[in-house]
Amino acid sequence: MTDRLDAAFSDHRRHLLDIAFRMLGNLAEAEDVVQEAFSRLVVADLDAIDDVGGWLVVVTTRLCLDRLRSQRRRPVVLDPSVGSGGDMSTADPAERLTLDDQIRVALHVMLERLTPAERTAFVLHDVFQYPFDAIAEIVGRSPAACRQLASRARRAIADEATGSRFVVESSEQRRVVERFISACAVGDIDGLLEVLDPQIAGEGDLGGGRKRVAVGRDVVGPQVMGFFGPGTDVTLVPLHTGDDAHVVALRAGHLVSLVTLTVDGERVTHIHALVDPVKLAPIADTIGGGAVG
Repeated sequence: MTDRLDAAFSDHRRHLLDIAFRMLGNLAEAEDVVQEAFSRLVVADLDAIDDVGGWLVVVTTRLCLDRLRSQRRRPVVLDPSVGSGGDMSTADPAERLTLDDQIRVALHVMLERLTPAERTAFVLHDVFQYPFDAIAEIVGRSPAACRQLASRARRAIADEATGSRFVVESSEQRRVVERFISACAVGDIDGLLEVLDPQIAGEGDLGGGRKRVAVGRDVVGPQVMGFFGPGTDVTLVPLHTGDDAHVVALRAGHLVSLVTLTVDGERVTHIHALVDPVKLAPIADTIGGGAVG
């Protein structure tokens, strides 16, 4: 029994965290929901569950829905200073605009413009490609109604995104990012190299004017694995908020890096890893990533 639970945690935790984060827009709350889902799995009859992954998705999504509905009953006035992060005098203003504003726009769209049901239908169908029949079971509405919910969500996002840099990632971009994260999670260096362009350039912003630059996938790949592979206790979660794909790296629930992947076709052509604690602090505040690790 313990082996099956350990396998379920290893196989499904990141996917569940991805779903919960997309729905709630807050990493700390997403972690809480996923932990609660696994707590319920511990007391469930595993022999009676045909698809453990599917069961966990349903439980996680319903827990997120409960939170969203509770929040709407107790609306919170957002502090406009949230995400400003205090003293950012040492940060590059152009870079701060790109990171902070894209993230804030994306989360604002998801959290403030969609009802809980619309958000659920949109995230599960448009982002994770779940069929409307499955979404209907989770939301408690008909497949046709869920289709309409997703359609309304798309229109709301399109209206809000006019004039901004917020876009919904393409399925191709999402596949590349998932391959990148999966390879890092299991230590598959060959799989990681396959998703990197041969001439990829990688750079790390360490803070204090310190930069680390590498060129070529045979150099970049092992360095990426050294930072985010097994044994580093890092969990990677995708955060798509602009033309490029962002991946947040968490350790013990704390944000340790924001990785920007430039995707061209089926390959990552550029990686930028933001590690500077000063620049990470406002991002951690905005997405609920806790103190910078």
